[in-house]
Amino acid sequence: GCCRLLCKPSALAQHLVRSLGRSAGLWGGHWLWPRWPRLQMLRQLLKPPEPEPAVARELLQMPDSGLVALDWLVGPWGGAAGGGGGGPSPVLLLIPNAAGQVTGGLLQLGLRALERGFLPVIFNRRGHNGCPLTTPRLQPFGDPGDLREAVTYLRCRHPAALLLAVSEGSGSGLLLAYLGESGSSSHLAAAACVSPIFCGRDWFEAGMPWLYEWPLLLHLKRGLSRYAGSLAQAVDVDGLLGSRSLRELEEALFCRTRSRPTSWEAYWERNEPLRDADEAAVPVLCLCSADDPVRGPPARSLPLELFRSSPYFFLLLTPRGGHCGFPRRGPGHCWGHEAVLEFFRAMAEFLGAEERRKGLPWPR
Repeated sequence: GCCRLLCKPSALAQHLVRSLGRSAGLWGGHWLWPRWPRLQMLRQLLKPPEPEPAVARELLQMPDSGLVALDWLVGPWGGAAGGGGGGPSPVLLLIPNAAGQVTGGLLQLGLRALERGFLPVIFNRRGHNGCPLTTPRLQPFGDPGDLREAVTYLRCRHPAALLLAVSEGSGSGLLLAYLGESGSSSHLAAAACVSPIFCGRDWFEAGMPWLYEWPLLLHLKRGLSRYAGSLAQAVDVDGLLGSRSLRELEEALFCRTRSRPTSWEAYWERNEPLRDADEAAVPVLCLCSADDPVRGPPARSLPLELFRSSPYFFLLLTPRGGHCGFPRRGPGHCWGHEAVLEFFRAMAEFLGAEERRKGLPWPR
């Protein structure tokens, strides 16, 4: 009820306003902790979904012999999703945060999508979430190369299905970079970013609440320590594991390399999420909260002009919701998931209507 939609006026925007306005999920009651966004954030990071979902993993080999993992959600009890209407089920690609942590919130979104006939699959970067690291190379913050290979594979495996993507937190940097770099060749019908980080360099330099930064830092170090031997030929492992912030770790991994060292400034010239945002050519919903303690104050962390000028970017801004929290009472406990799924439903409806309109013969 208190949400604002900021976007460039268009027929698509009008359709989205009507669809979101009818969504009961966006008019739910408030949560018990509306003014404690840091506690919401901690709950979202630590609380697992109930019940735990069953997954089936695929490993994809990249052109340089590196591996990424695709985890298909097949239900809490190992059952397969039903397509529900007769056409092929839409594929929903879930992108975790930049630390590779698959949070309870992301899994809960995947389960809700599975219940509605989607085929949800989690994209795990090299060395993340148990994915083997076969080359001494990890994926930089905004380098969409591996994601492009994964999307191409999904397009080949499900050629007739709608392909959608949703990212969480700092993982949105990867999705936004991919959409800008790919333009009209992204193979995606629509995308959504939950509590996205738009300005990567500013975010790393500003620092984050320790309740958020330290769990992610420890999560990353624990995963990287497994590959200390293979990484030693590429980076200073002692400096890497001794990092005291996410910025120090990012610099150790991607700037102070042994073969091709680079400056912090040059690194972000190649990895800023919005560097090619003007080239994006699919509808993108960015769900943001004004009290997000991780992204920072809206005045300096939201690219408002992008939403006013681009016909493809839509900002759904709420006064309270924390970071990837958007809590409410009742089943699901997160109205943000309802907003994302309603957005995808509205986009499919709009695109279907446009195709039918263009396919009708002109009146004589």
